[in-house]
Amino acid sequence: MQHRHLLPNEIDLLLDGDVGFGVAPLQEHVDECASCRARLADARVVVGAIERLPHFVPSARFADAVMTDVQVIEPLHVALLDAARRWVPQSTPMRVVVGASAVSAAAVMTAGAVWLALRADAVAFAYNMIATRVRGLLVGGVSGLVRDAFGRDSVALLPASGSMALLAGGAVGLLVASWAAFGLLSRTVSLRRARR
Repeated sequence: MQHRHLLPNEIDLLLDGDVGFGVAPLQEHVDECASCRARLADARVVVGAIERLPHFVPSARFADAVMTDVQVIEPLHVALLDAARRWVPQSTPMRVVVGASAVSAAAVMTAGAVWLALRADAVAFAYNMIATRVRGLLVGGVSGLVRDAFGRDSVALLPASGSMALLAGGAVGLLVASWAAFGLLSRTVSLRRARR
């Protein structure tokens, strides 16, 4: 005989009609305890009412409507595989054409890389030539800026002062431009606050 009332899971065992090692003592307790017998009777009423409820079948689009509101995070490897599958044609002849094109492109790129590796001196020469032209354009542009900002005599000082002076002048110019931008931004913010 138990000296406590039945727990909800024990009442569920009796409702389900389970038979087993621990059910007989529970049934004996219900036979002796009026409170647990009343709880079991109430639970049977609820189960009976639930059993009599009509069974509804959701519409065919119910799952789609629910899934539109569910955020599904797709793993990166799955997304990459899906993207690759979209680019692969479905028909076998088109797969052969695409595969042959990919192999041809890879062969051309490999041949180009090998040619560049064997002709490293030509690549270095081309790089030096392009770098010299770009450097000349930059110096010409900076000279024009210096001439426009400080006059013709300041351009003559540019080659004499060297690259360190050029870098220092660029840093000063960048600092002045940043200061001007910050001033304009703070002025805009203060005008917006004044309007409110």
